[in-house]
Amino acid sequence: MSVEEQYDTYPYPTRNPMDEYKRLVTGSPSFPIEIDHFVFGGKRNWRKPIRILIAGGGTGDALVQIAQVLTSAGRPYDITYMDLSTAAREVAETRIDARKLKNVTYKTASLLDAPDFGPFDYIDCCGVLHHLPDPDSGFAALADALAPEGGLGLMVYAPYGRSGVYPLQSAFGALSQGMTAAERLKLGRKTLKNVPTAHPFRRNPTVVDHKQSDAEFYDLLLHSQDRPFTVGELCAALDRAELQPSGFLPAAQYDLAEMLPTGVMRPKGMSDFVAMDIAEKLRGNIKTHVTYAVAKGRTLPSPDAKDEWAVPHLRSLDGLRLSGLVARKGQIILDFPGESVAIKIPRETAPLLALIDGRTPLGVLRERAGLDALLFRSLWQRVHDSLVPWNQINYSKLYV
Repeated sequence: MSVEEQYDTYPYPTRNPMDEYKRLVTGSPSFPIEIDHFVFGGKRNWRKPIRILIAGGGTGDALVQIAQVLTSAGRPYDITYMDLSTAAREVAETRIDARKLKNVTYKTASLLDAPDFGPFDYIDCCGVLHHLPDPDSGFAALADALAPEGGLGLMVYAPYGRSGVYPLQSAFGALSQGMTAAERLKLGRKTLKNVPTAHPFRRNPTVVDHKQSDAEFYDLLLHSQDRPFTVGELCAALDRAELQPSGFLPAAQYDLAEMLPTGVMRPKGMSDFVAMDIAEKLRGNIKTHVTYAVAKGRTLPSPDAKDEWAVPHLRSLDGLRLSGLVARKGQIILDFPGESVAIKIPRETAPLLALIDGRTPLGVLRERAGLDALLFRSLWQRVHDSLVPWNQINYSKLYV
């Protein structure tokens, strides 16, 4: 069964367009504020139109997220949605129509055709490259479709956090040759019941997609073409396509220092990418790699905690709630698959956190806090250093 046939039979992920009336699915990559932070250094002029490609858009999560956020912000955009599956495209179109969103063009095409429609200021490619027979051709096509100062938001599967998935994919594939999609699904569901609790899949508490729907079960365990990337392999693939990562999410999960005992240092001469690869092995729970990338050699204006015109945004908590947690506990807890992380934030920064609203630049925050420049920079740098590595603060002028 081809990948195209799979997604025509089981559009993925499962979405009901009627749900658009009550909720917006958001996430990484491709939340516009996050795009600004990692692709444009938090400095993009969003009054200028942006041309976007959703490459392999499936049932439309990235498409709907970007279109709705930019529409709500009153910012101009032009989006091209591209996918091989007509069934998935129909779901995406219906979701867009339910929200009455505009300026979307739909193409039934492969992401390998992306250069024919470019160049694009931003490209989303989430959950697609690992399903190509030749992923390098996909990376190259996306790079060729990118504007010189643009960037990509990518998600690919990772091996260690999906422990047990690939042996089952291989086994189910061998058992179900010549079957229809429905027959394969029936076989997979029945056979999984006989898989013992000692199997790595049974012992992996972070993989739960198969419990959600037929489409999720099929995509996880019956996919005919699925290869994961370690972070080192992903970086190598980007390099071959003349791209460079501009940020992994969250960066702290790839920080080897976070995994080493006190007093143990990273070996001298070890490259950053090798250190990230080792951190992934030690952590063991990373199911997907989410990264932003830009053209190799491009100088990226990194968001700067000392820039008084930078506008900070909080991702998980509003300023008042975060301020209260920090004032009481001096930390927040973030939950990841199989892991909870305590992030320490100095209590004295709580009054600053309460002022963050996604519209106010740092210089105005300083004035409202009544602090002199030196003290404010010292306090804000500690906030920045605590929260940016965990992707809890992004800088963007989307609402300015």
